[in-house]
Amino acid sequence: MSVKQLFDLSGKVALITGGSRGLGLQMAEAMGEMGAKVAITARKADELAAAQAHLGKLGIDCLAITNDLSKFDQIPGMVGQVLERFGRIDILVNNAGATWGAPAEDYPDAAWQKVMNLNINAMFFLSREVGKRAMIPQRSGKIINIASVAGLAGNPSGMETIAYNTSKGADINFTRALAAEWGEHNINVNAICPGFFPSKMSQGLLDQLGDSVVARTPLRRLGGDEDLKGAAVFLASAASQHITGQYLTVDGGASIC
Repeated sequence: MSVKQLFDLSGKVALITGGSRGLGLQMAEAMGEMGAKVAITARKADELAAAQAHLGKLGIDCLAITNDLSKFDQIPGMVGQVLERFGRIDILVNNAGATWGAPAEDYPDAAWQKVMNLNINAMFFLSREVGKRAMIPQRSGKIINIASVAGLAGNPSGMETIAYNTSKGADINFTRALAAEWGEHNINVNAICPGFFPSKMSQGLLDQLGDSVVARTPLRRLGGDEDLKGAAVFLASAASQHITGQYLTVDGGASIC
């Protein structure tokens, strides 16, 4: 198989949560460009419609599903819509997430539950559903969990996001555990740990700390609109067929300092 063929996603179907904007939309563009059909989900119908129109203009076959992953009982129906439209799911990108900033000693109960429900519980319930109904029966699949460098360490002063850090650390070990269990089904499970990318979720912190974040980053830049595409396609394609249970950090080198 040629190297070009290793990265080709023609005939594959990718389900990407939080796919209407930011990193999710960036990954949908990348996988669609490499030939995949994509299903994107998010809570806001207007943002989904705009993303679907954008992807359509790029020639990408896209299904948009308005869905709130924190409502766990809606997950089977959402997976069913993708299977009804495309007949299979080859790639699952668990990208949707939430954060909340507050000192640990004053962290609200509701905020902790919100972050854990979306960043950990929904990821498990969706992966279980896709595995059981699509990937295990077809004996193939690629699951990519979008974790974070926040799951690798504590935070510098001024970043009080203990629930987010905790959840992303759990995401990384969830990746390892599921990879070990589902390897026998020919399912690869890996994670990407992005550093700071400008997004709606990170904008508040970047407004306060953006200059210092860049100064601490060896490449002296934040993540950009193209910087997650290669990593996502690599982990979604046959090029990574012998890689599972790993995480790839995409942060300009910030985590090595």
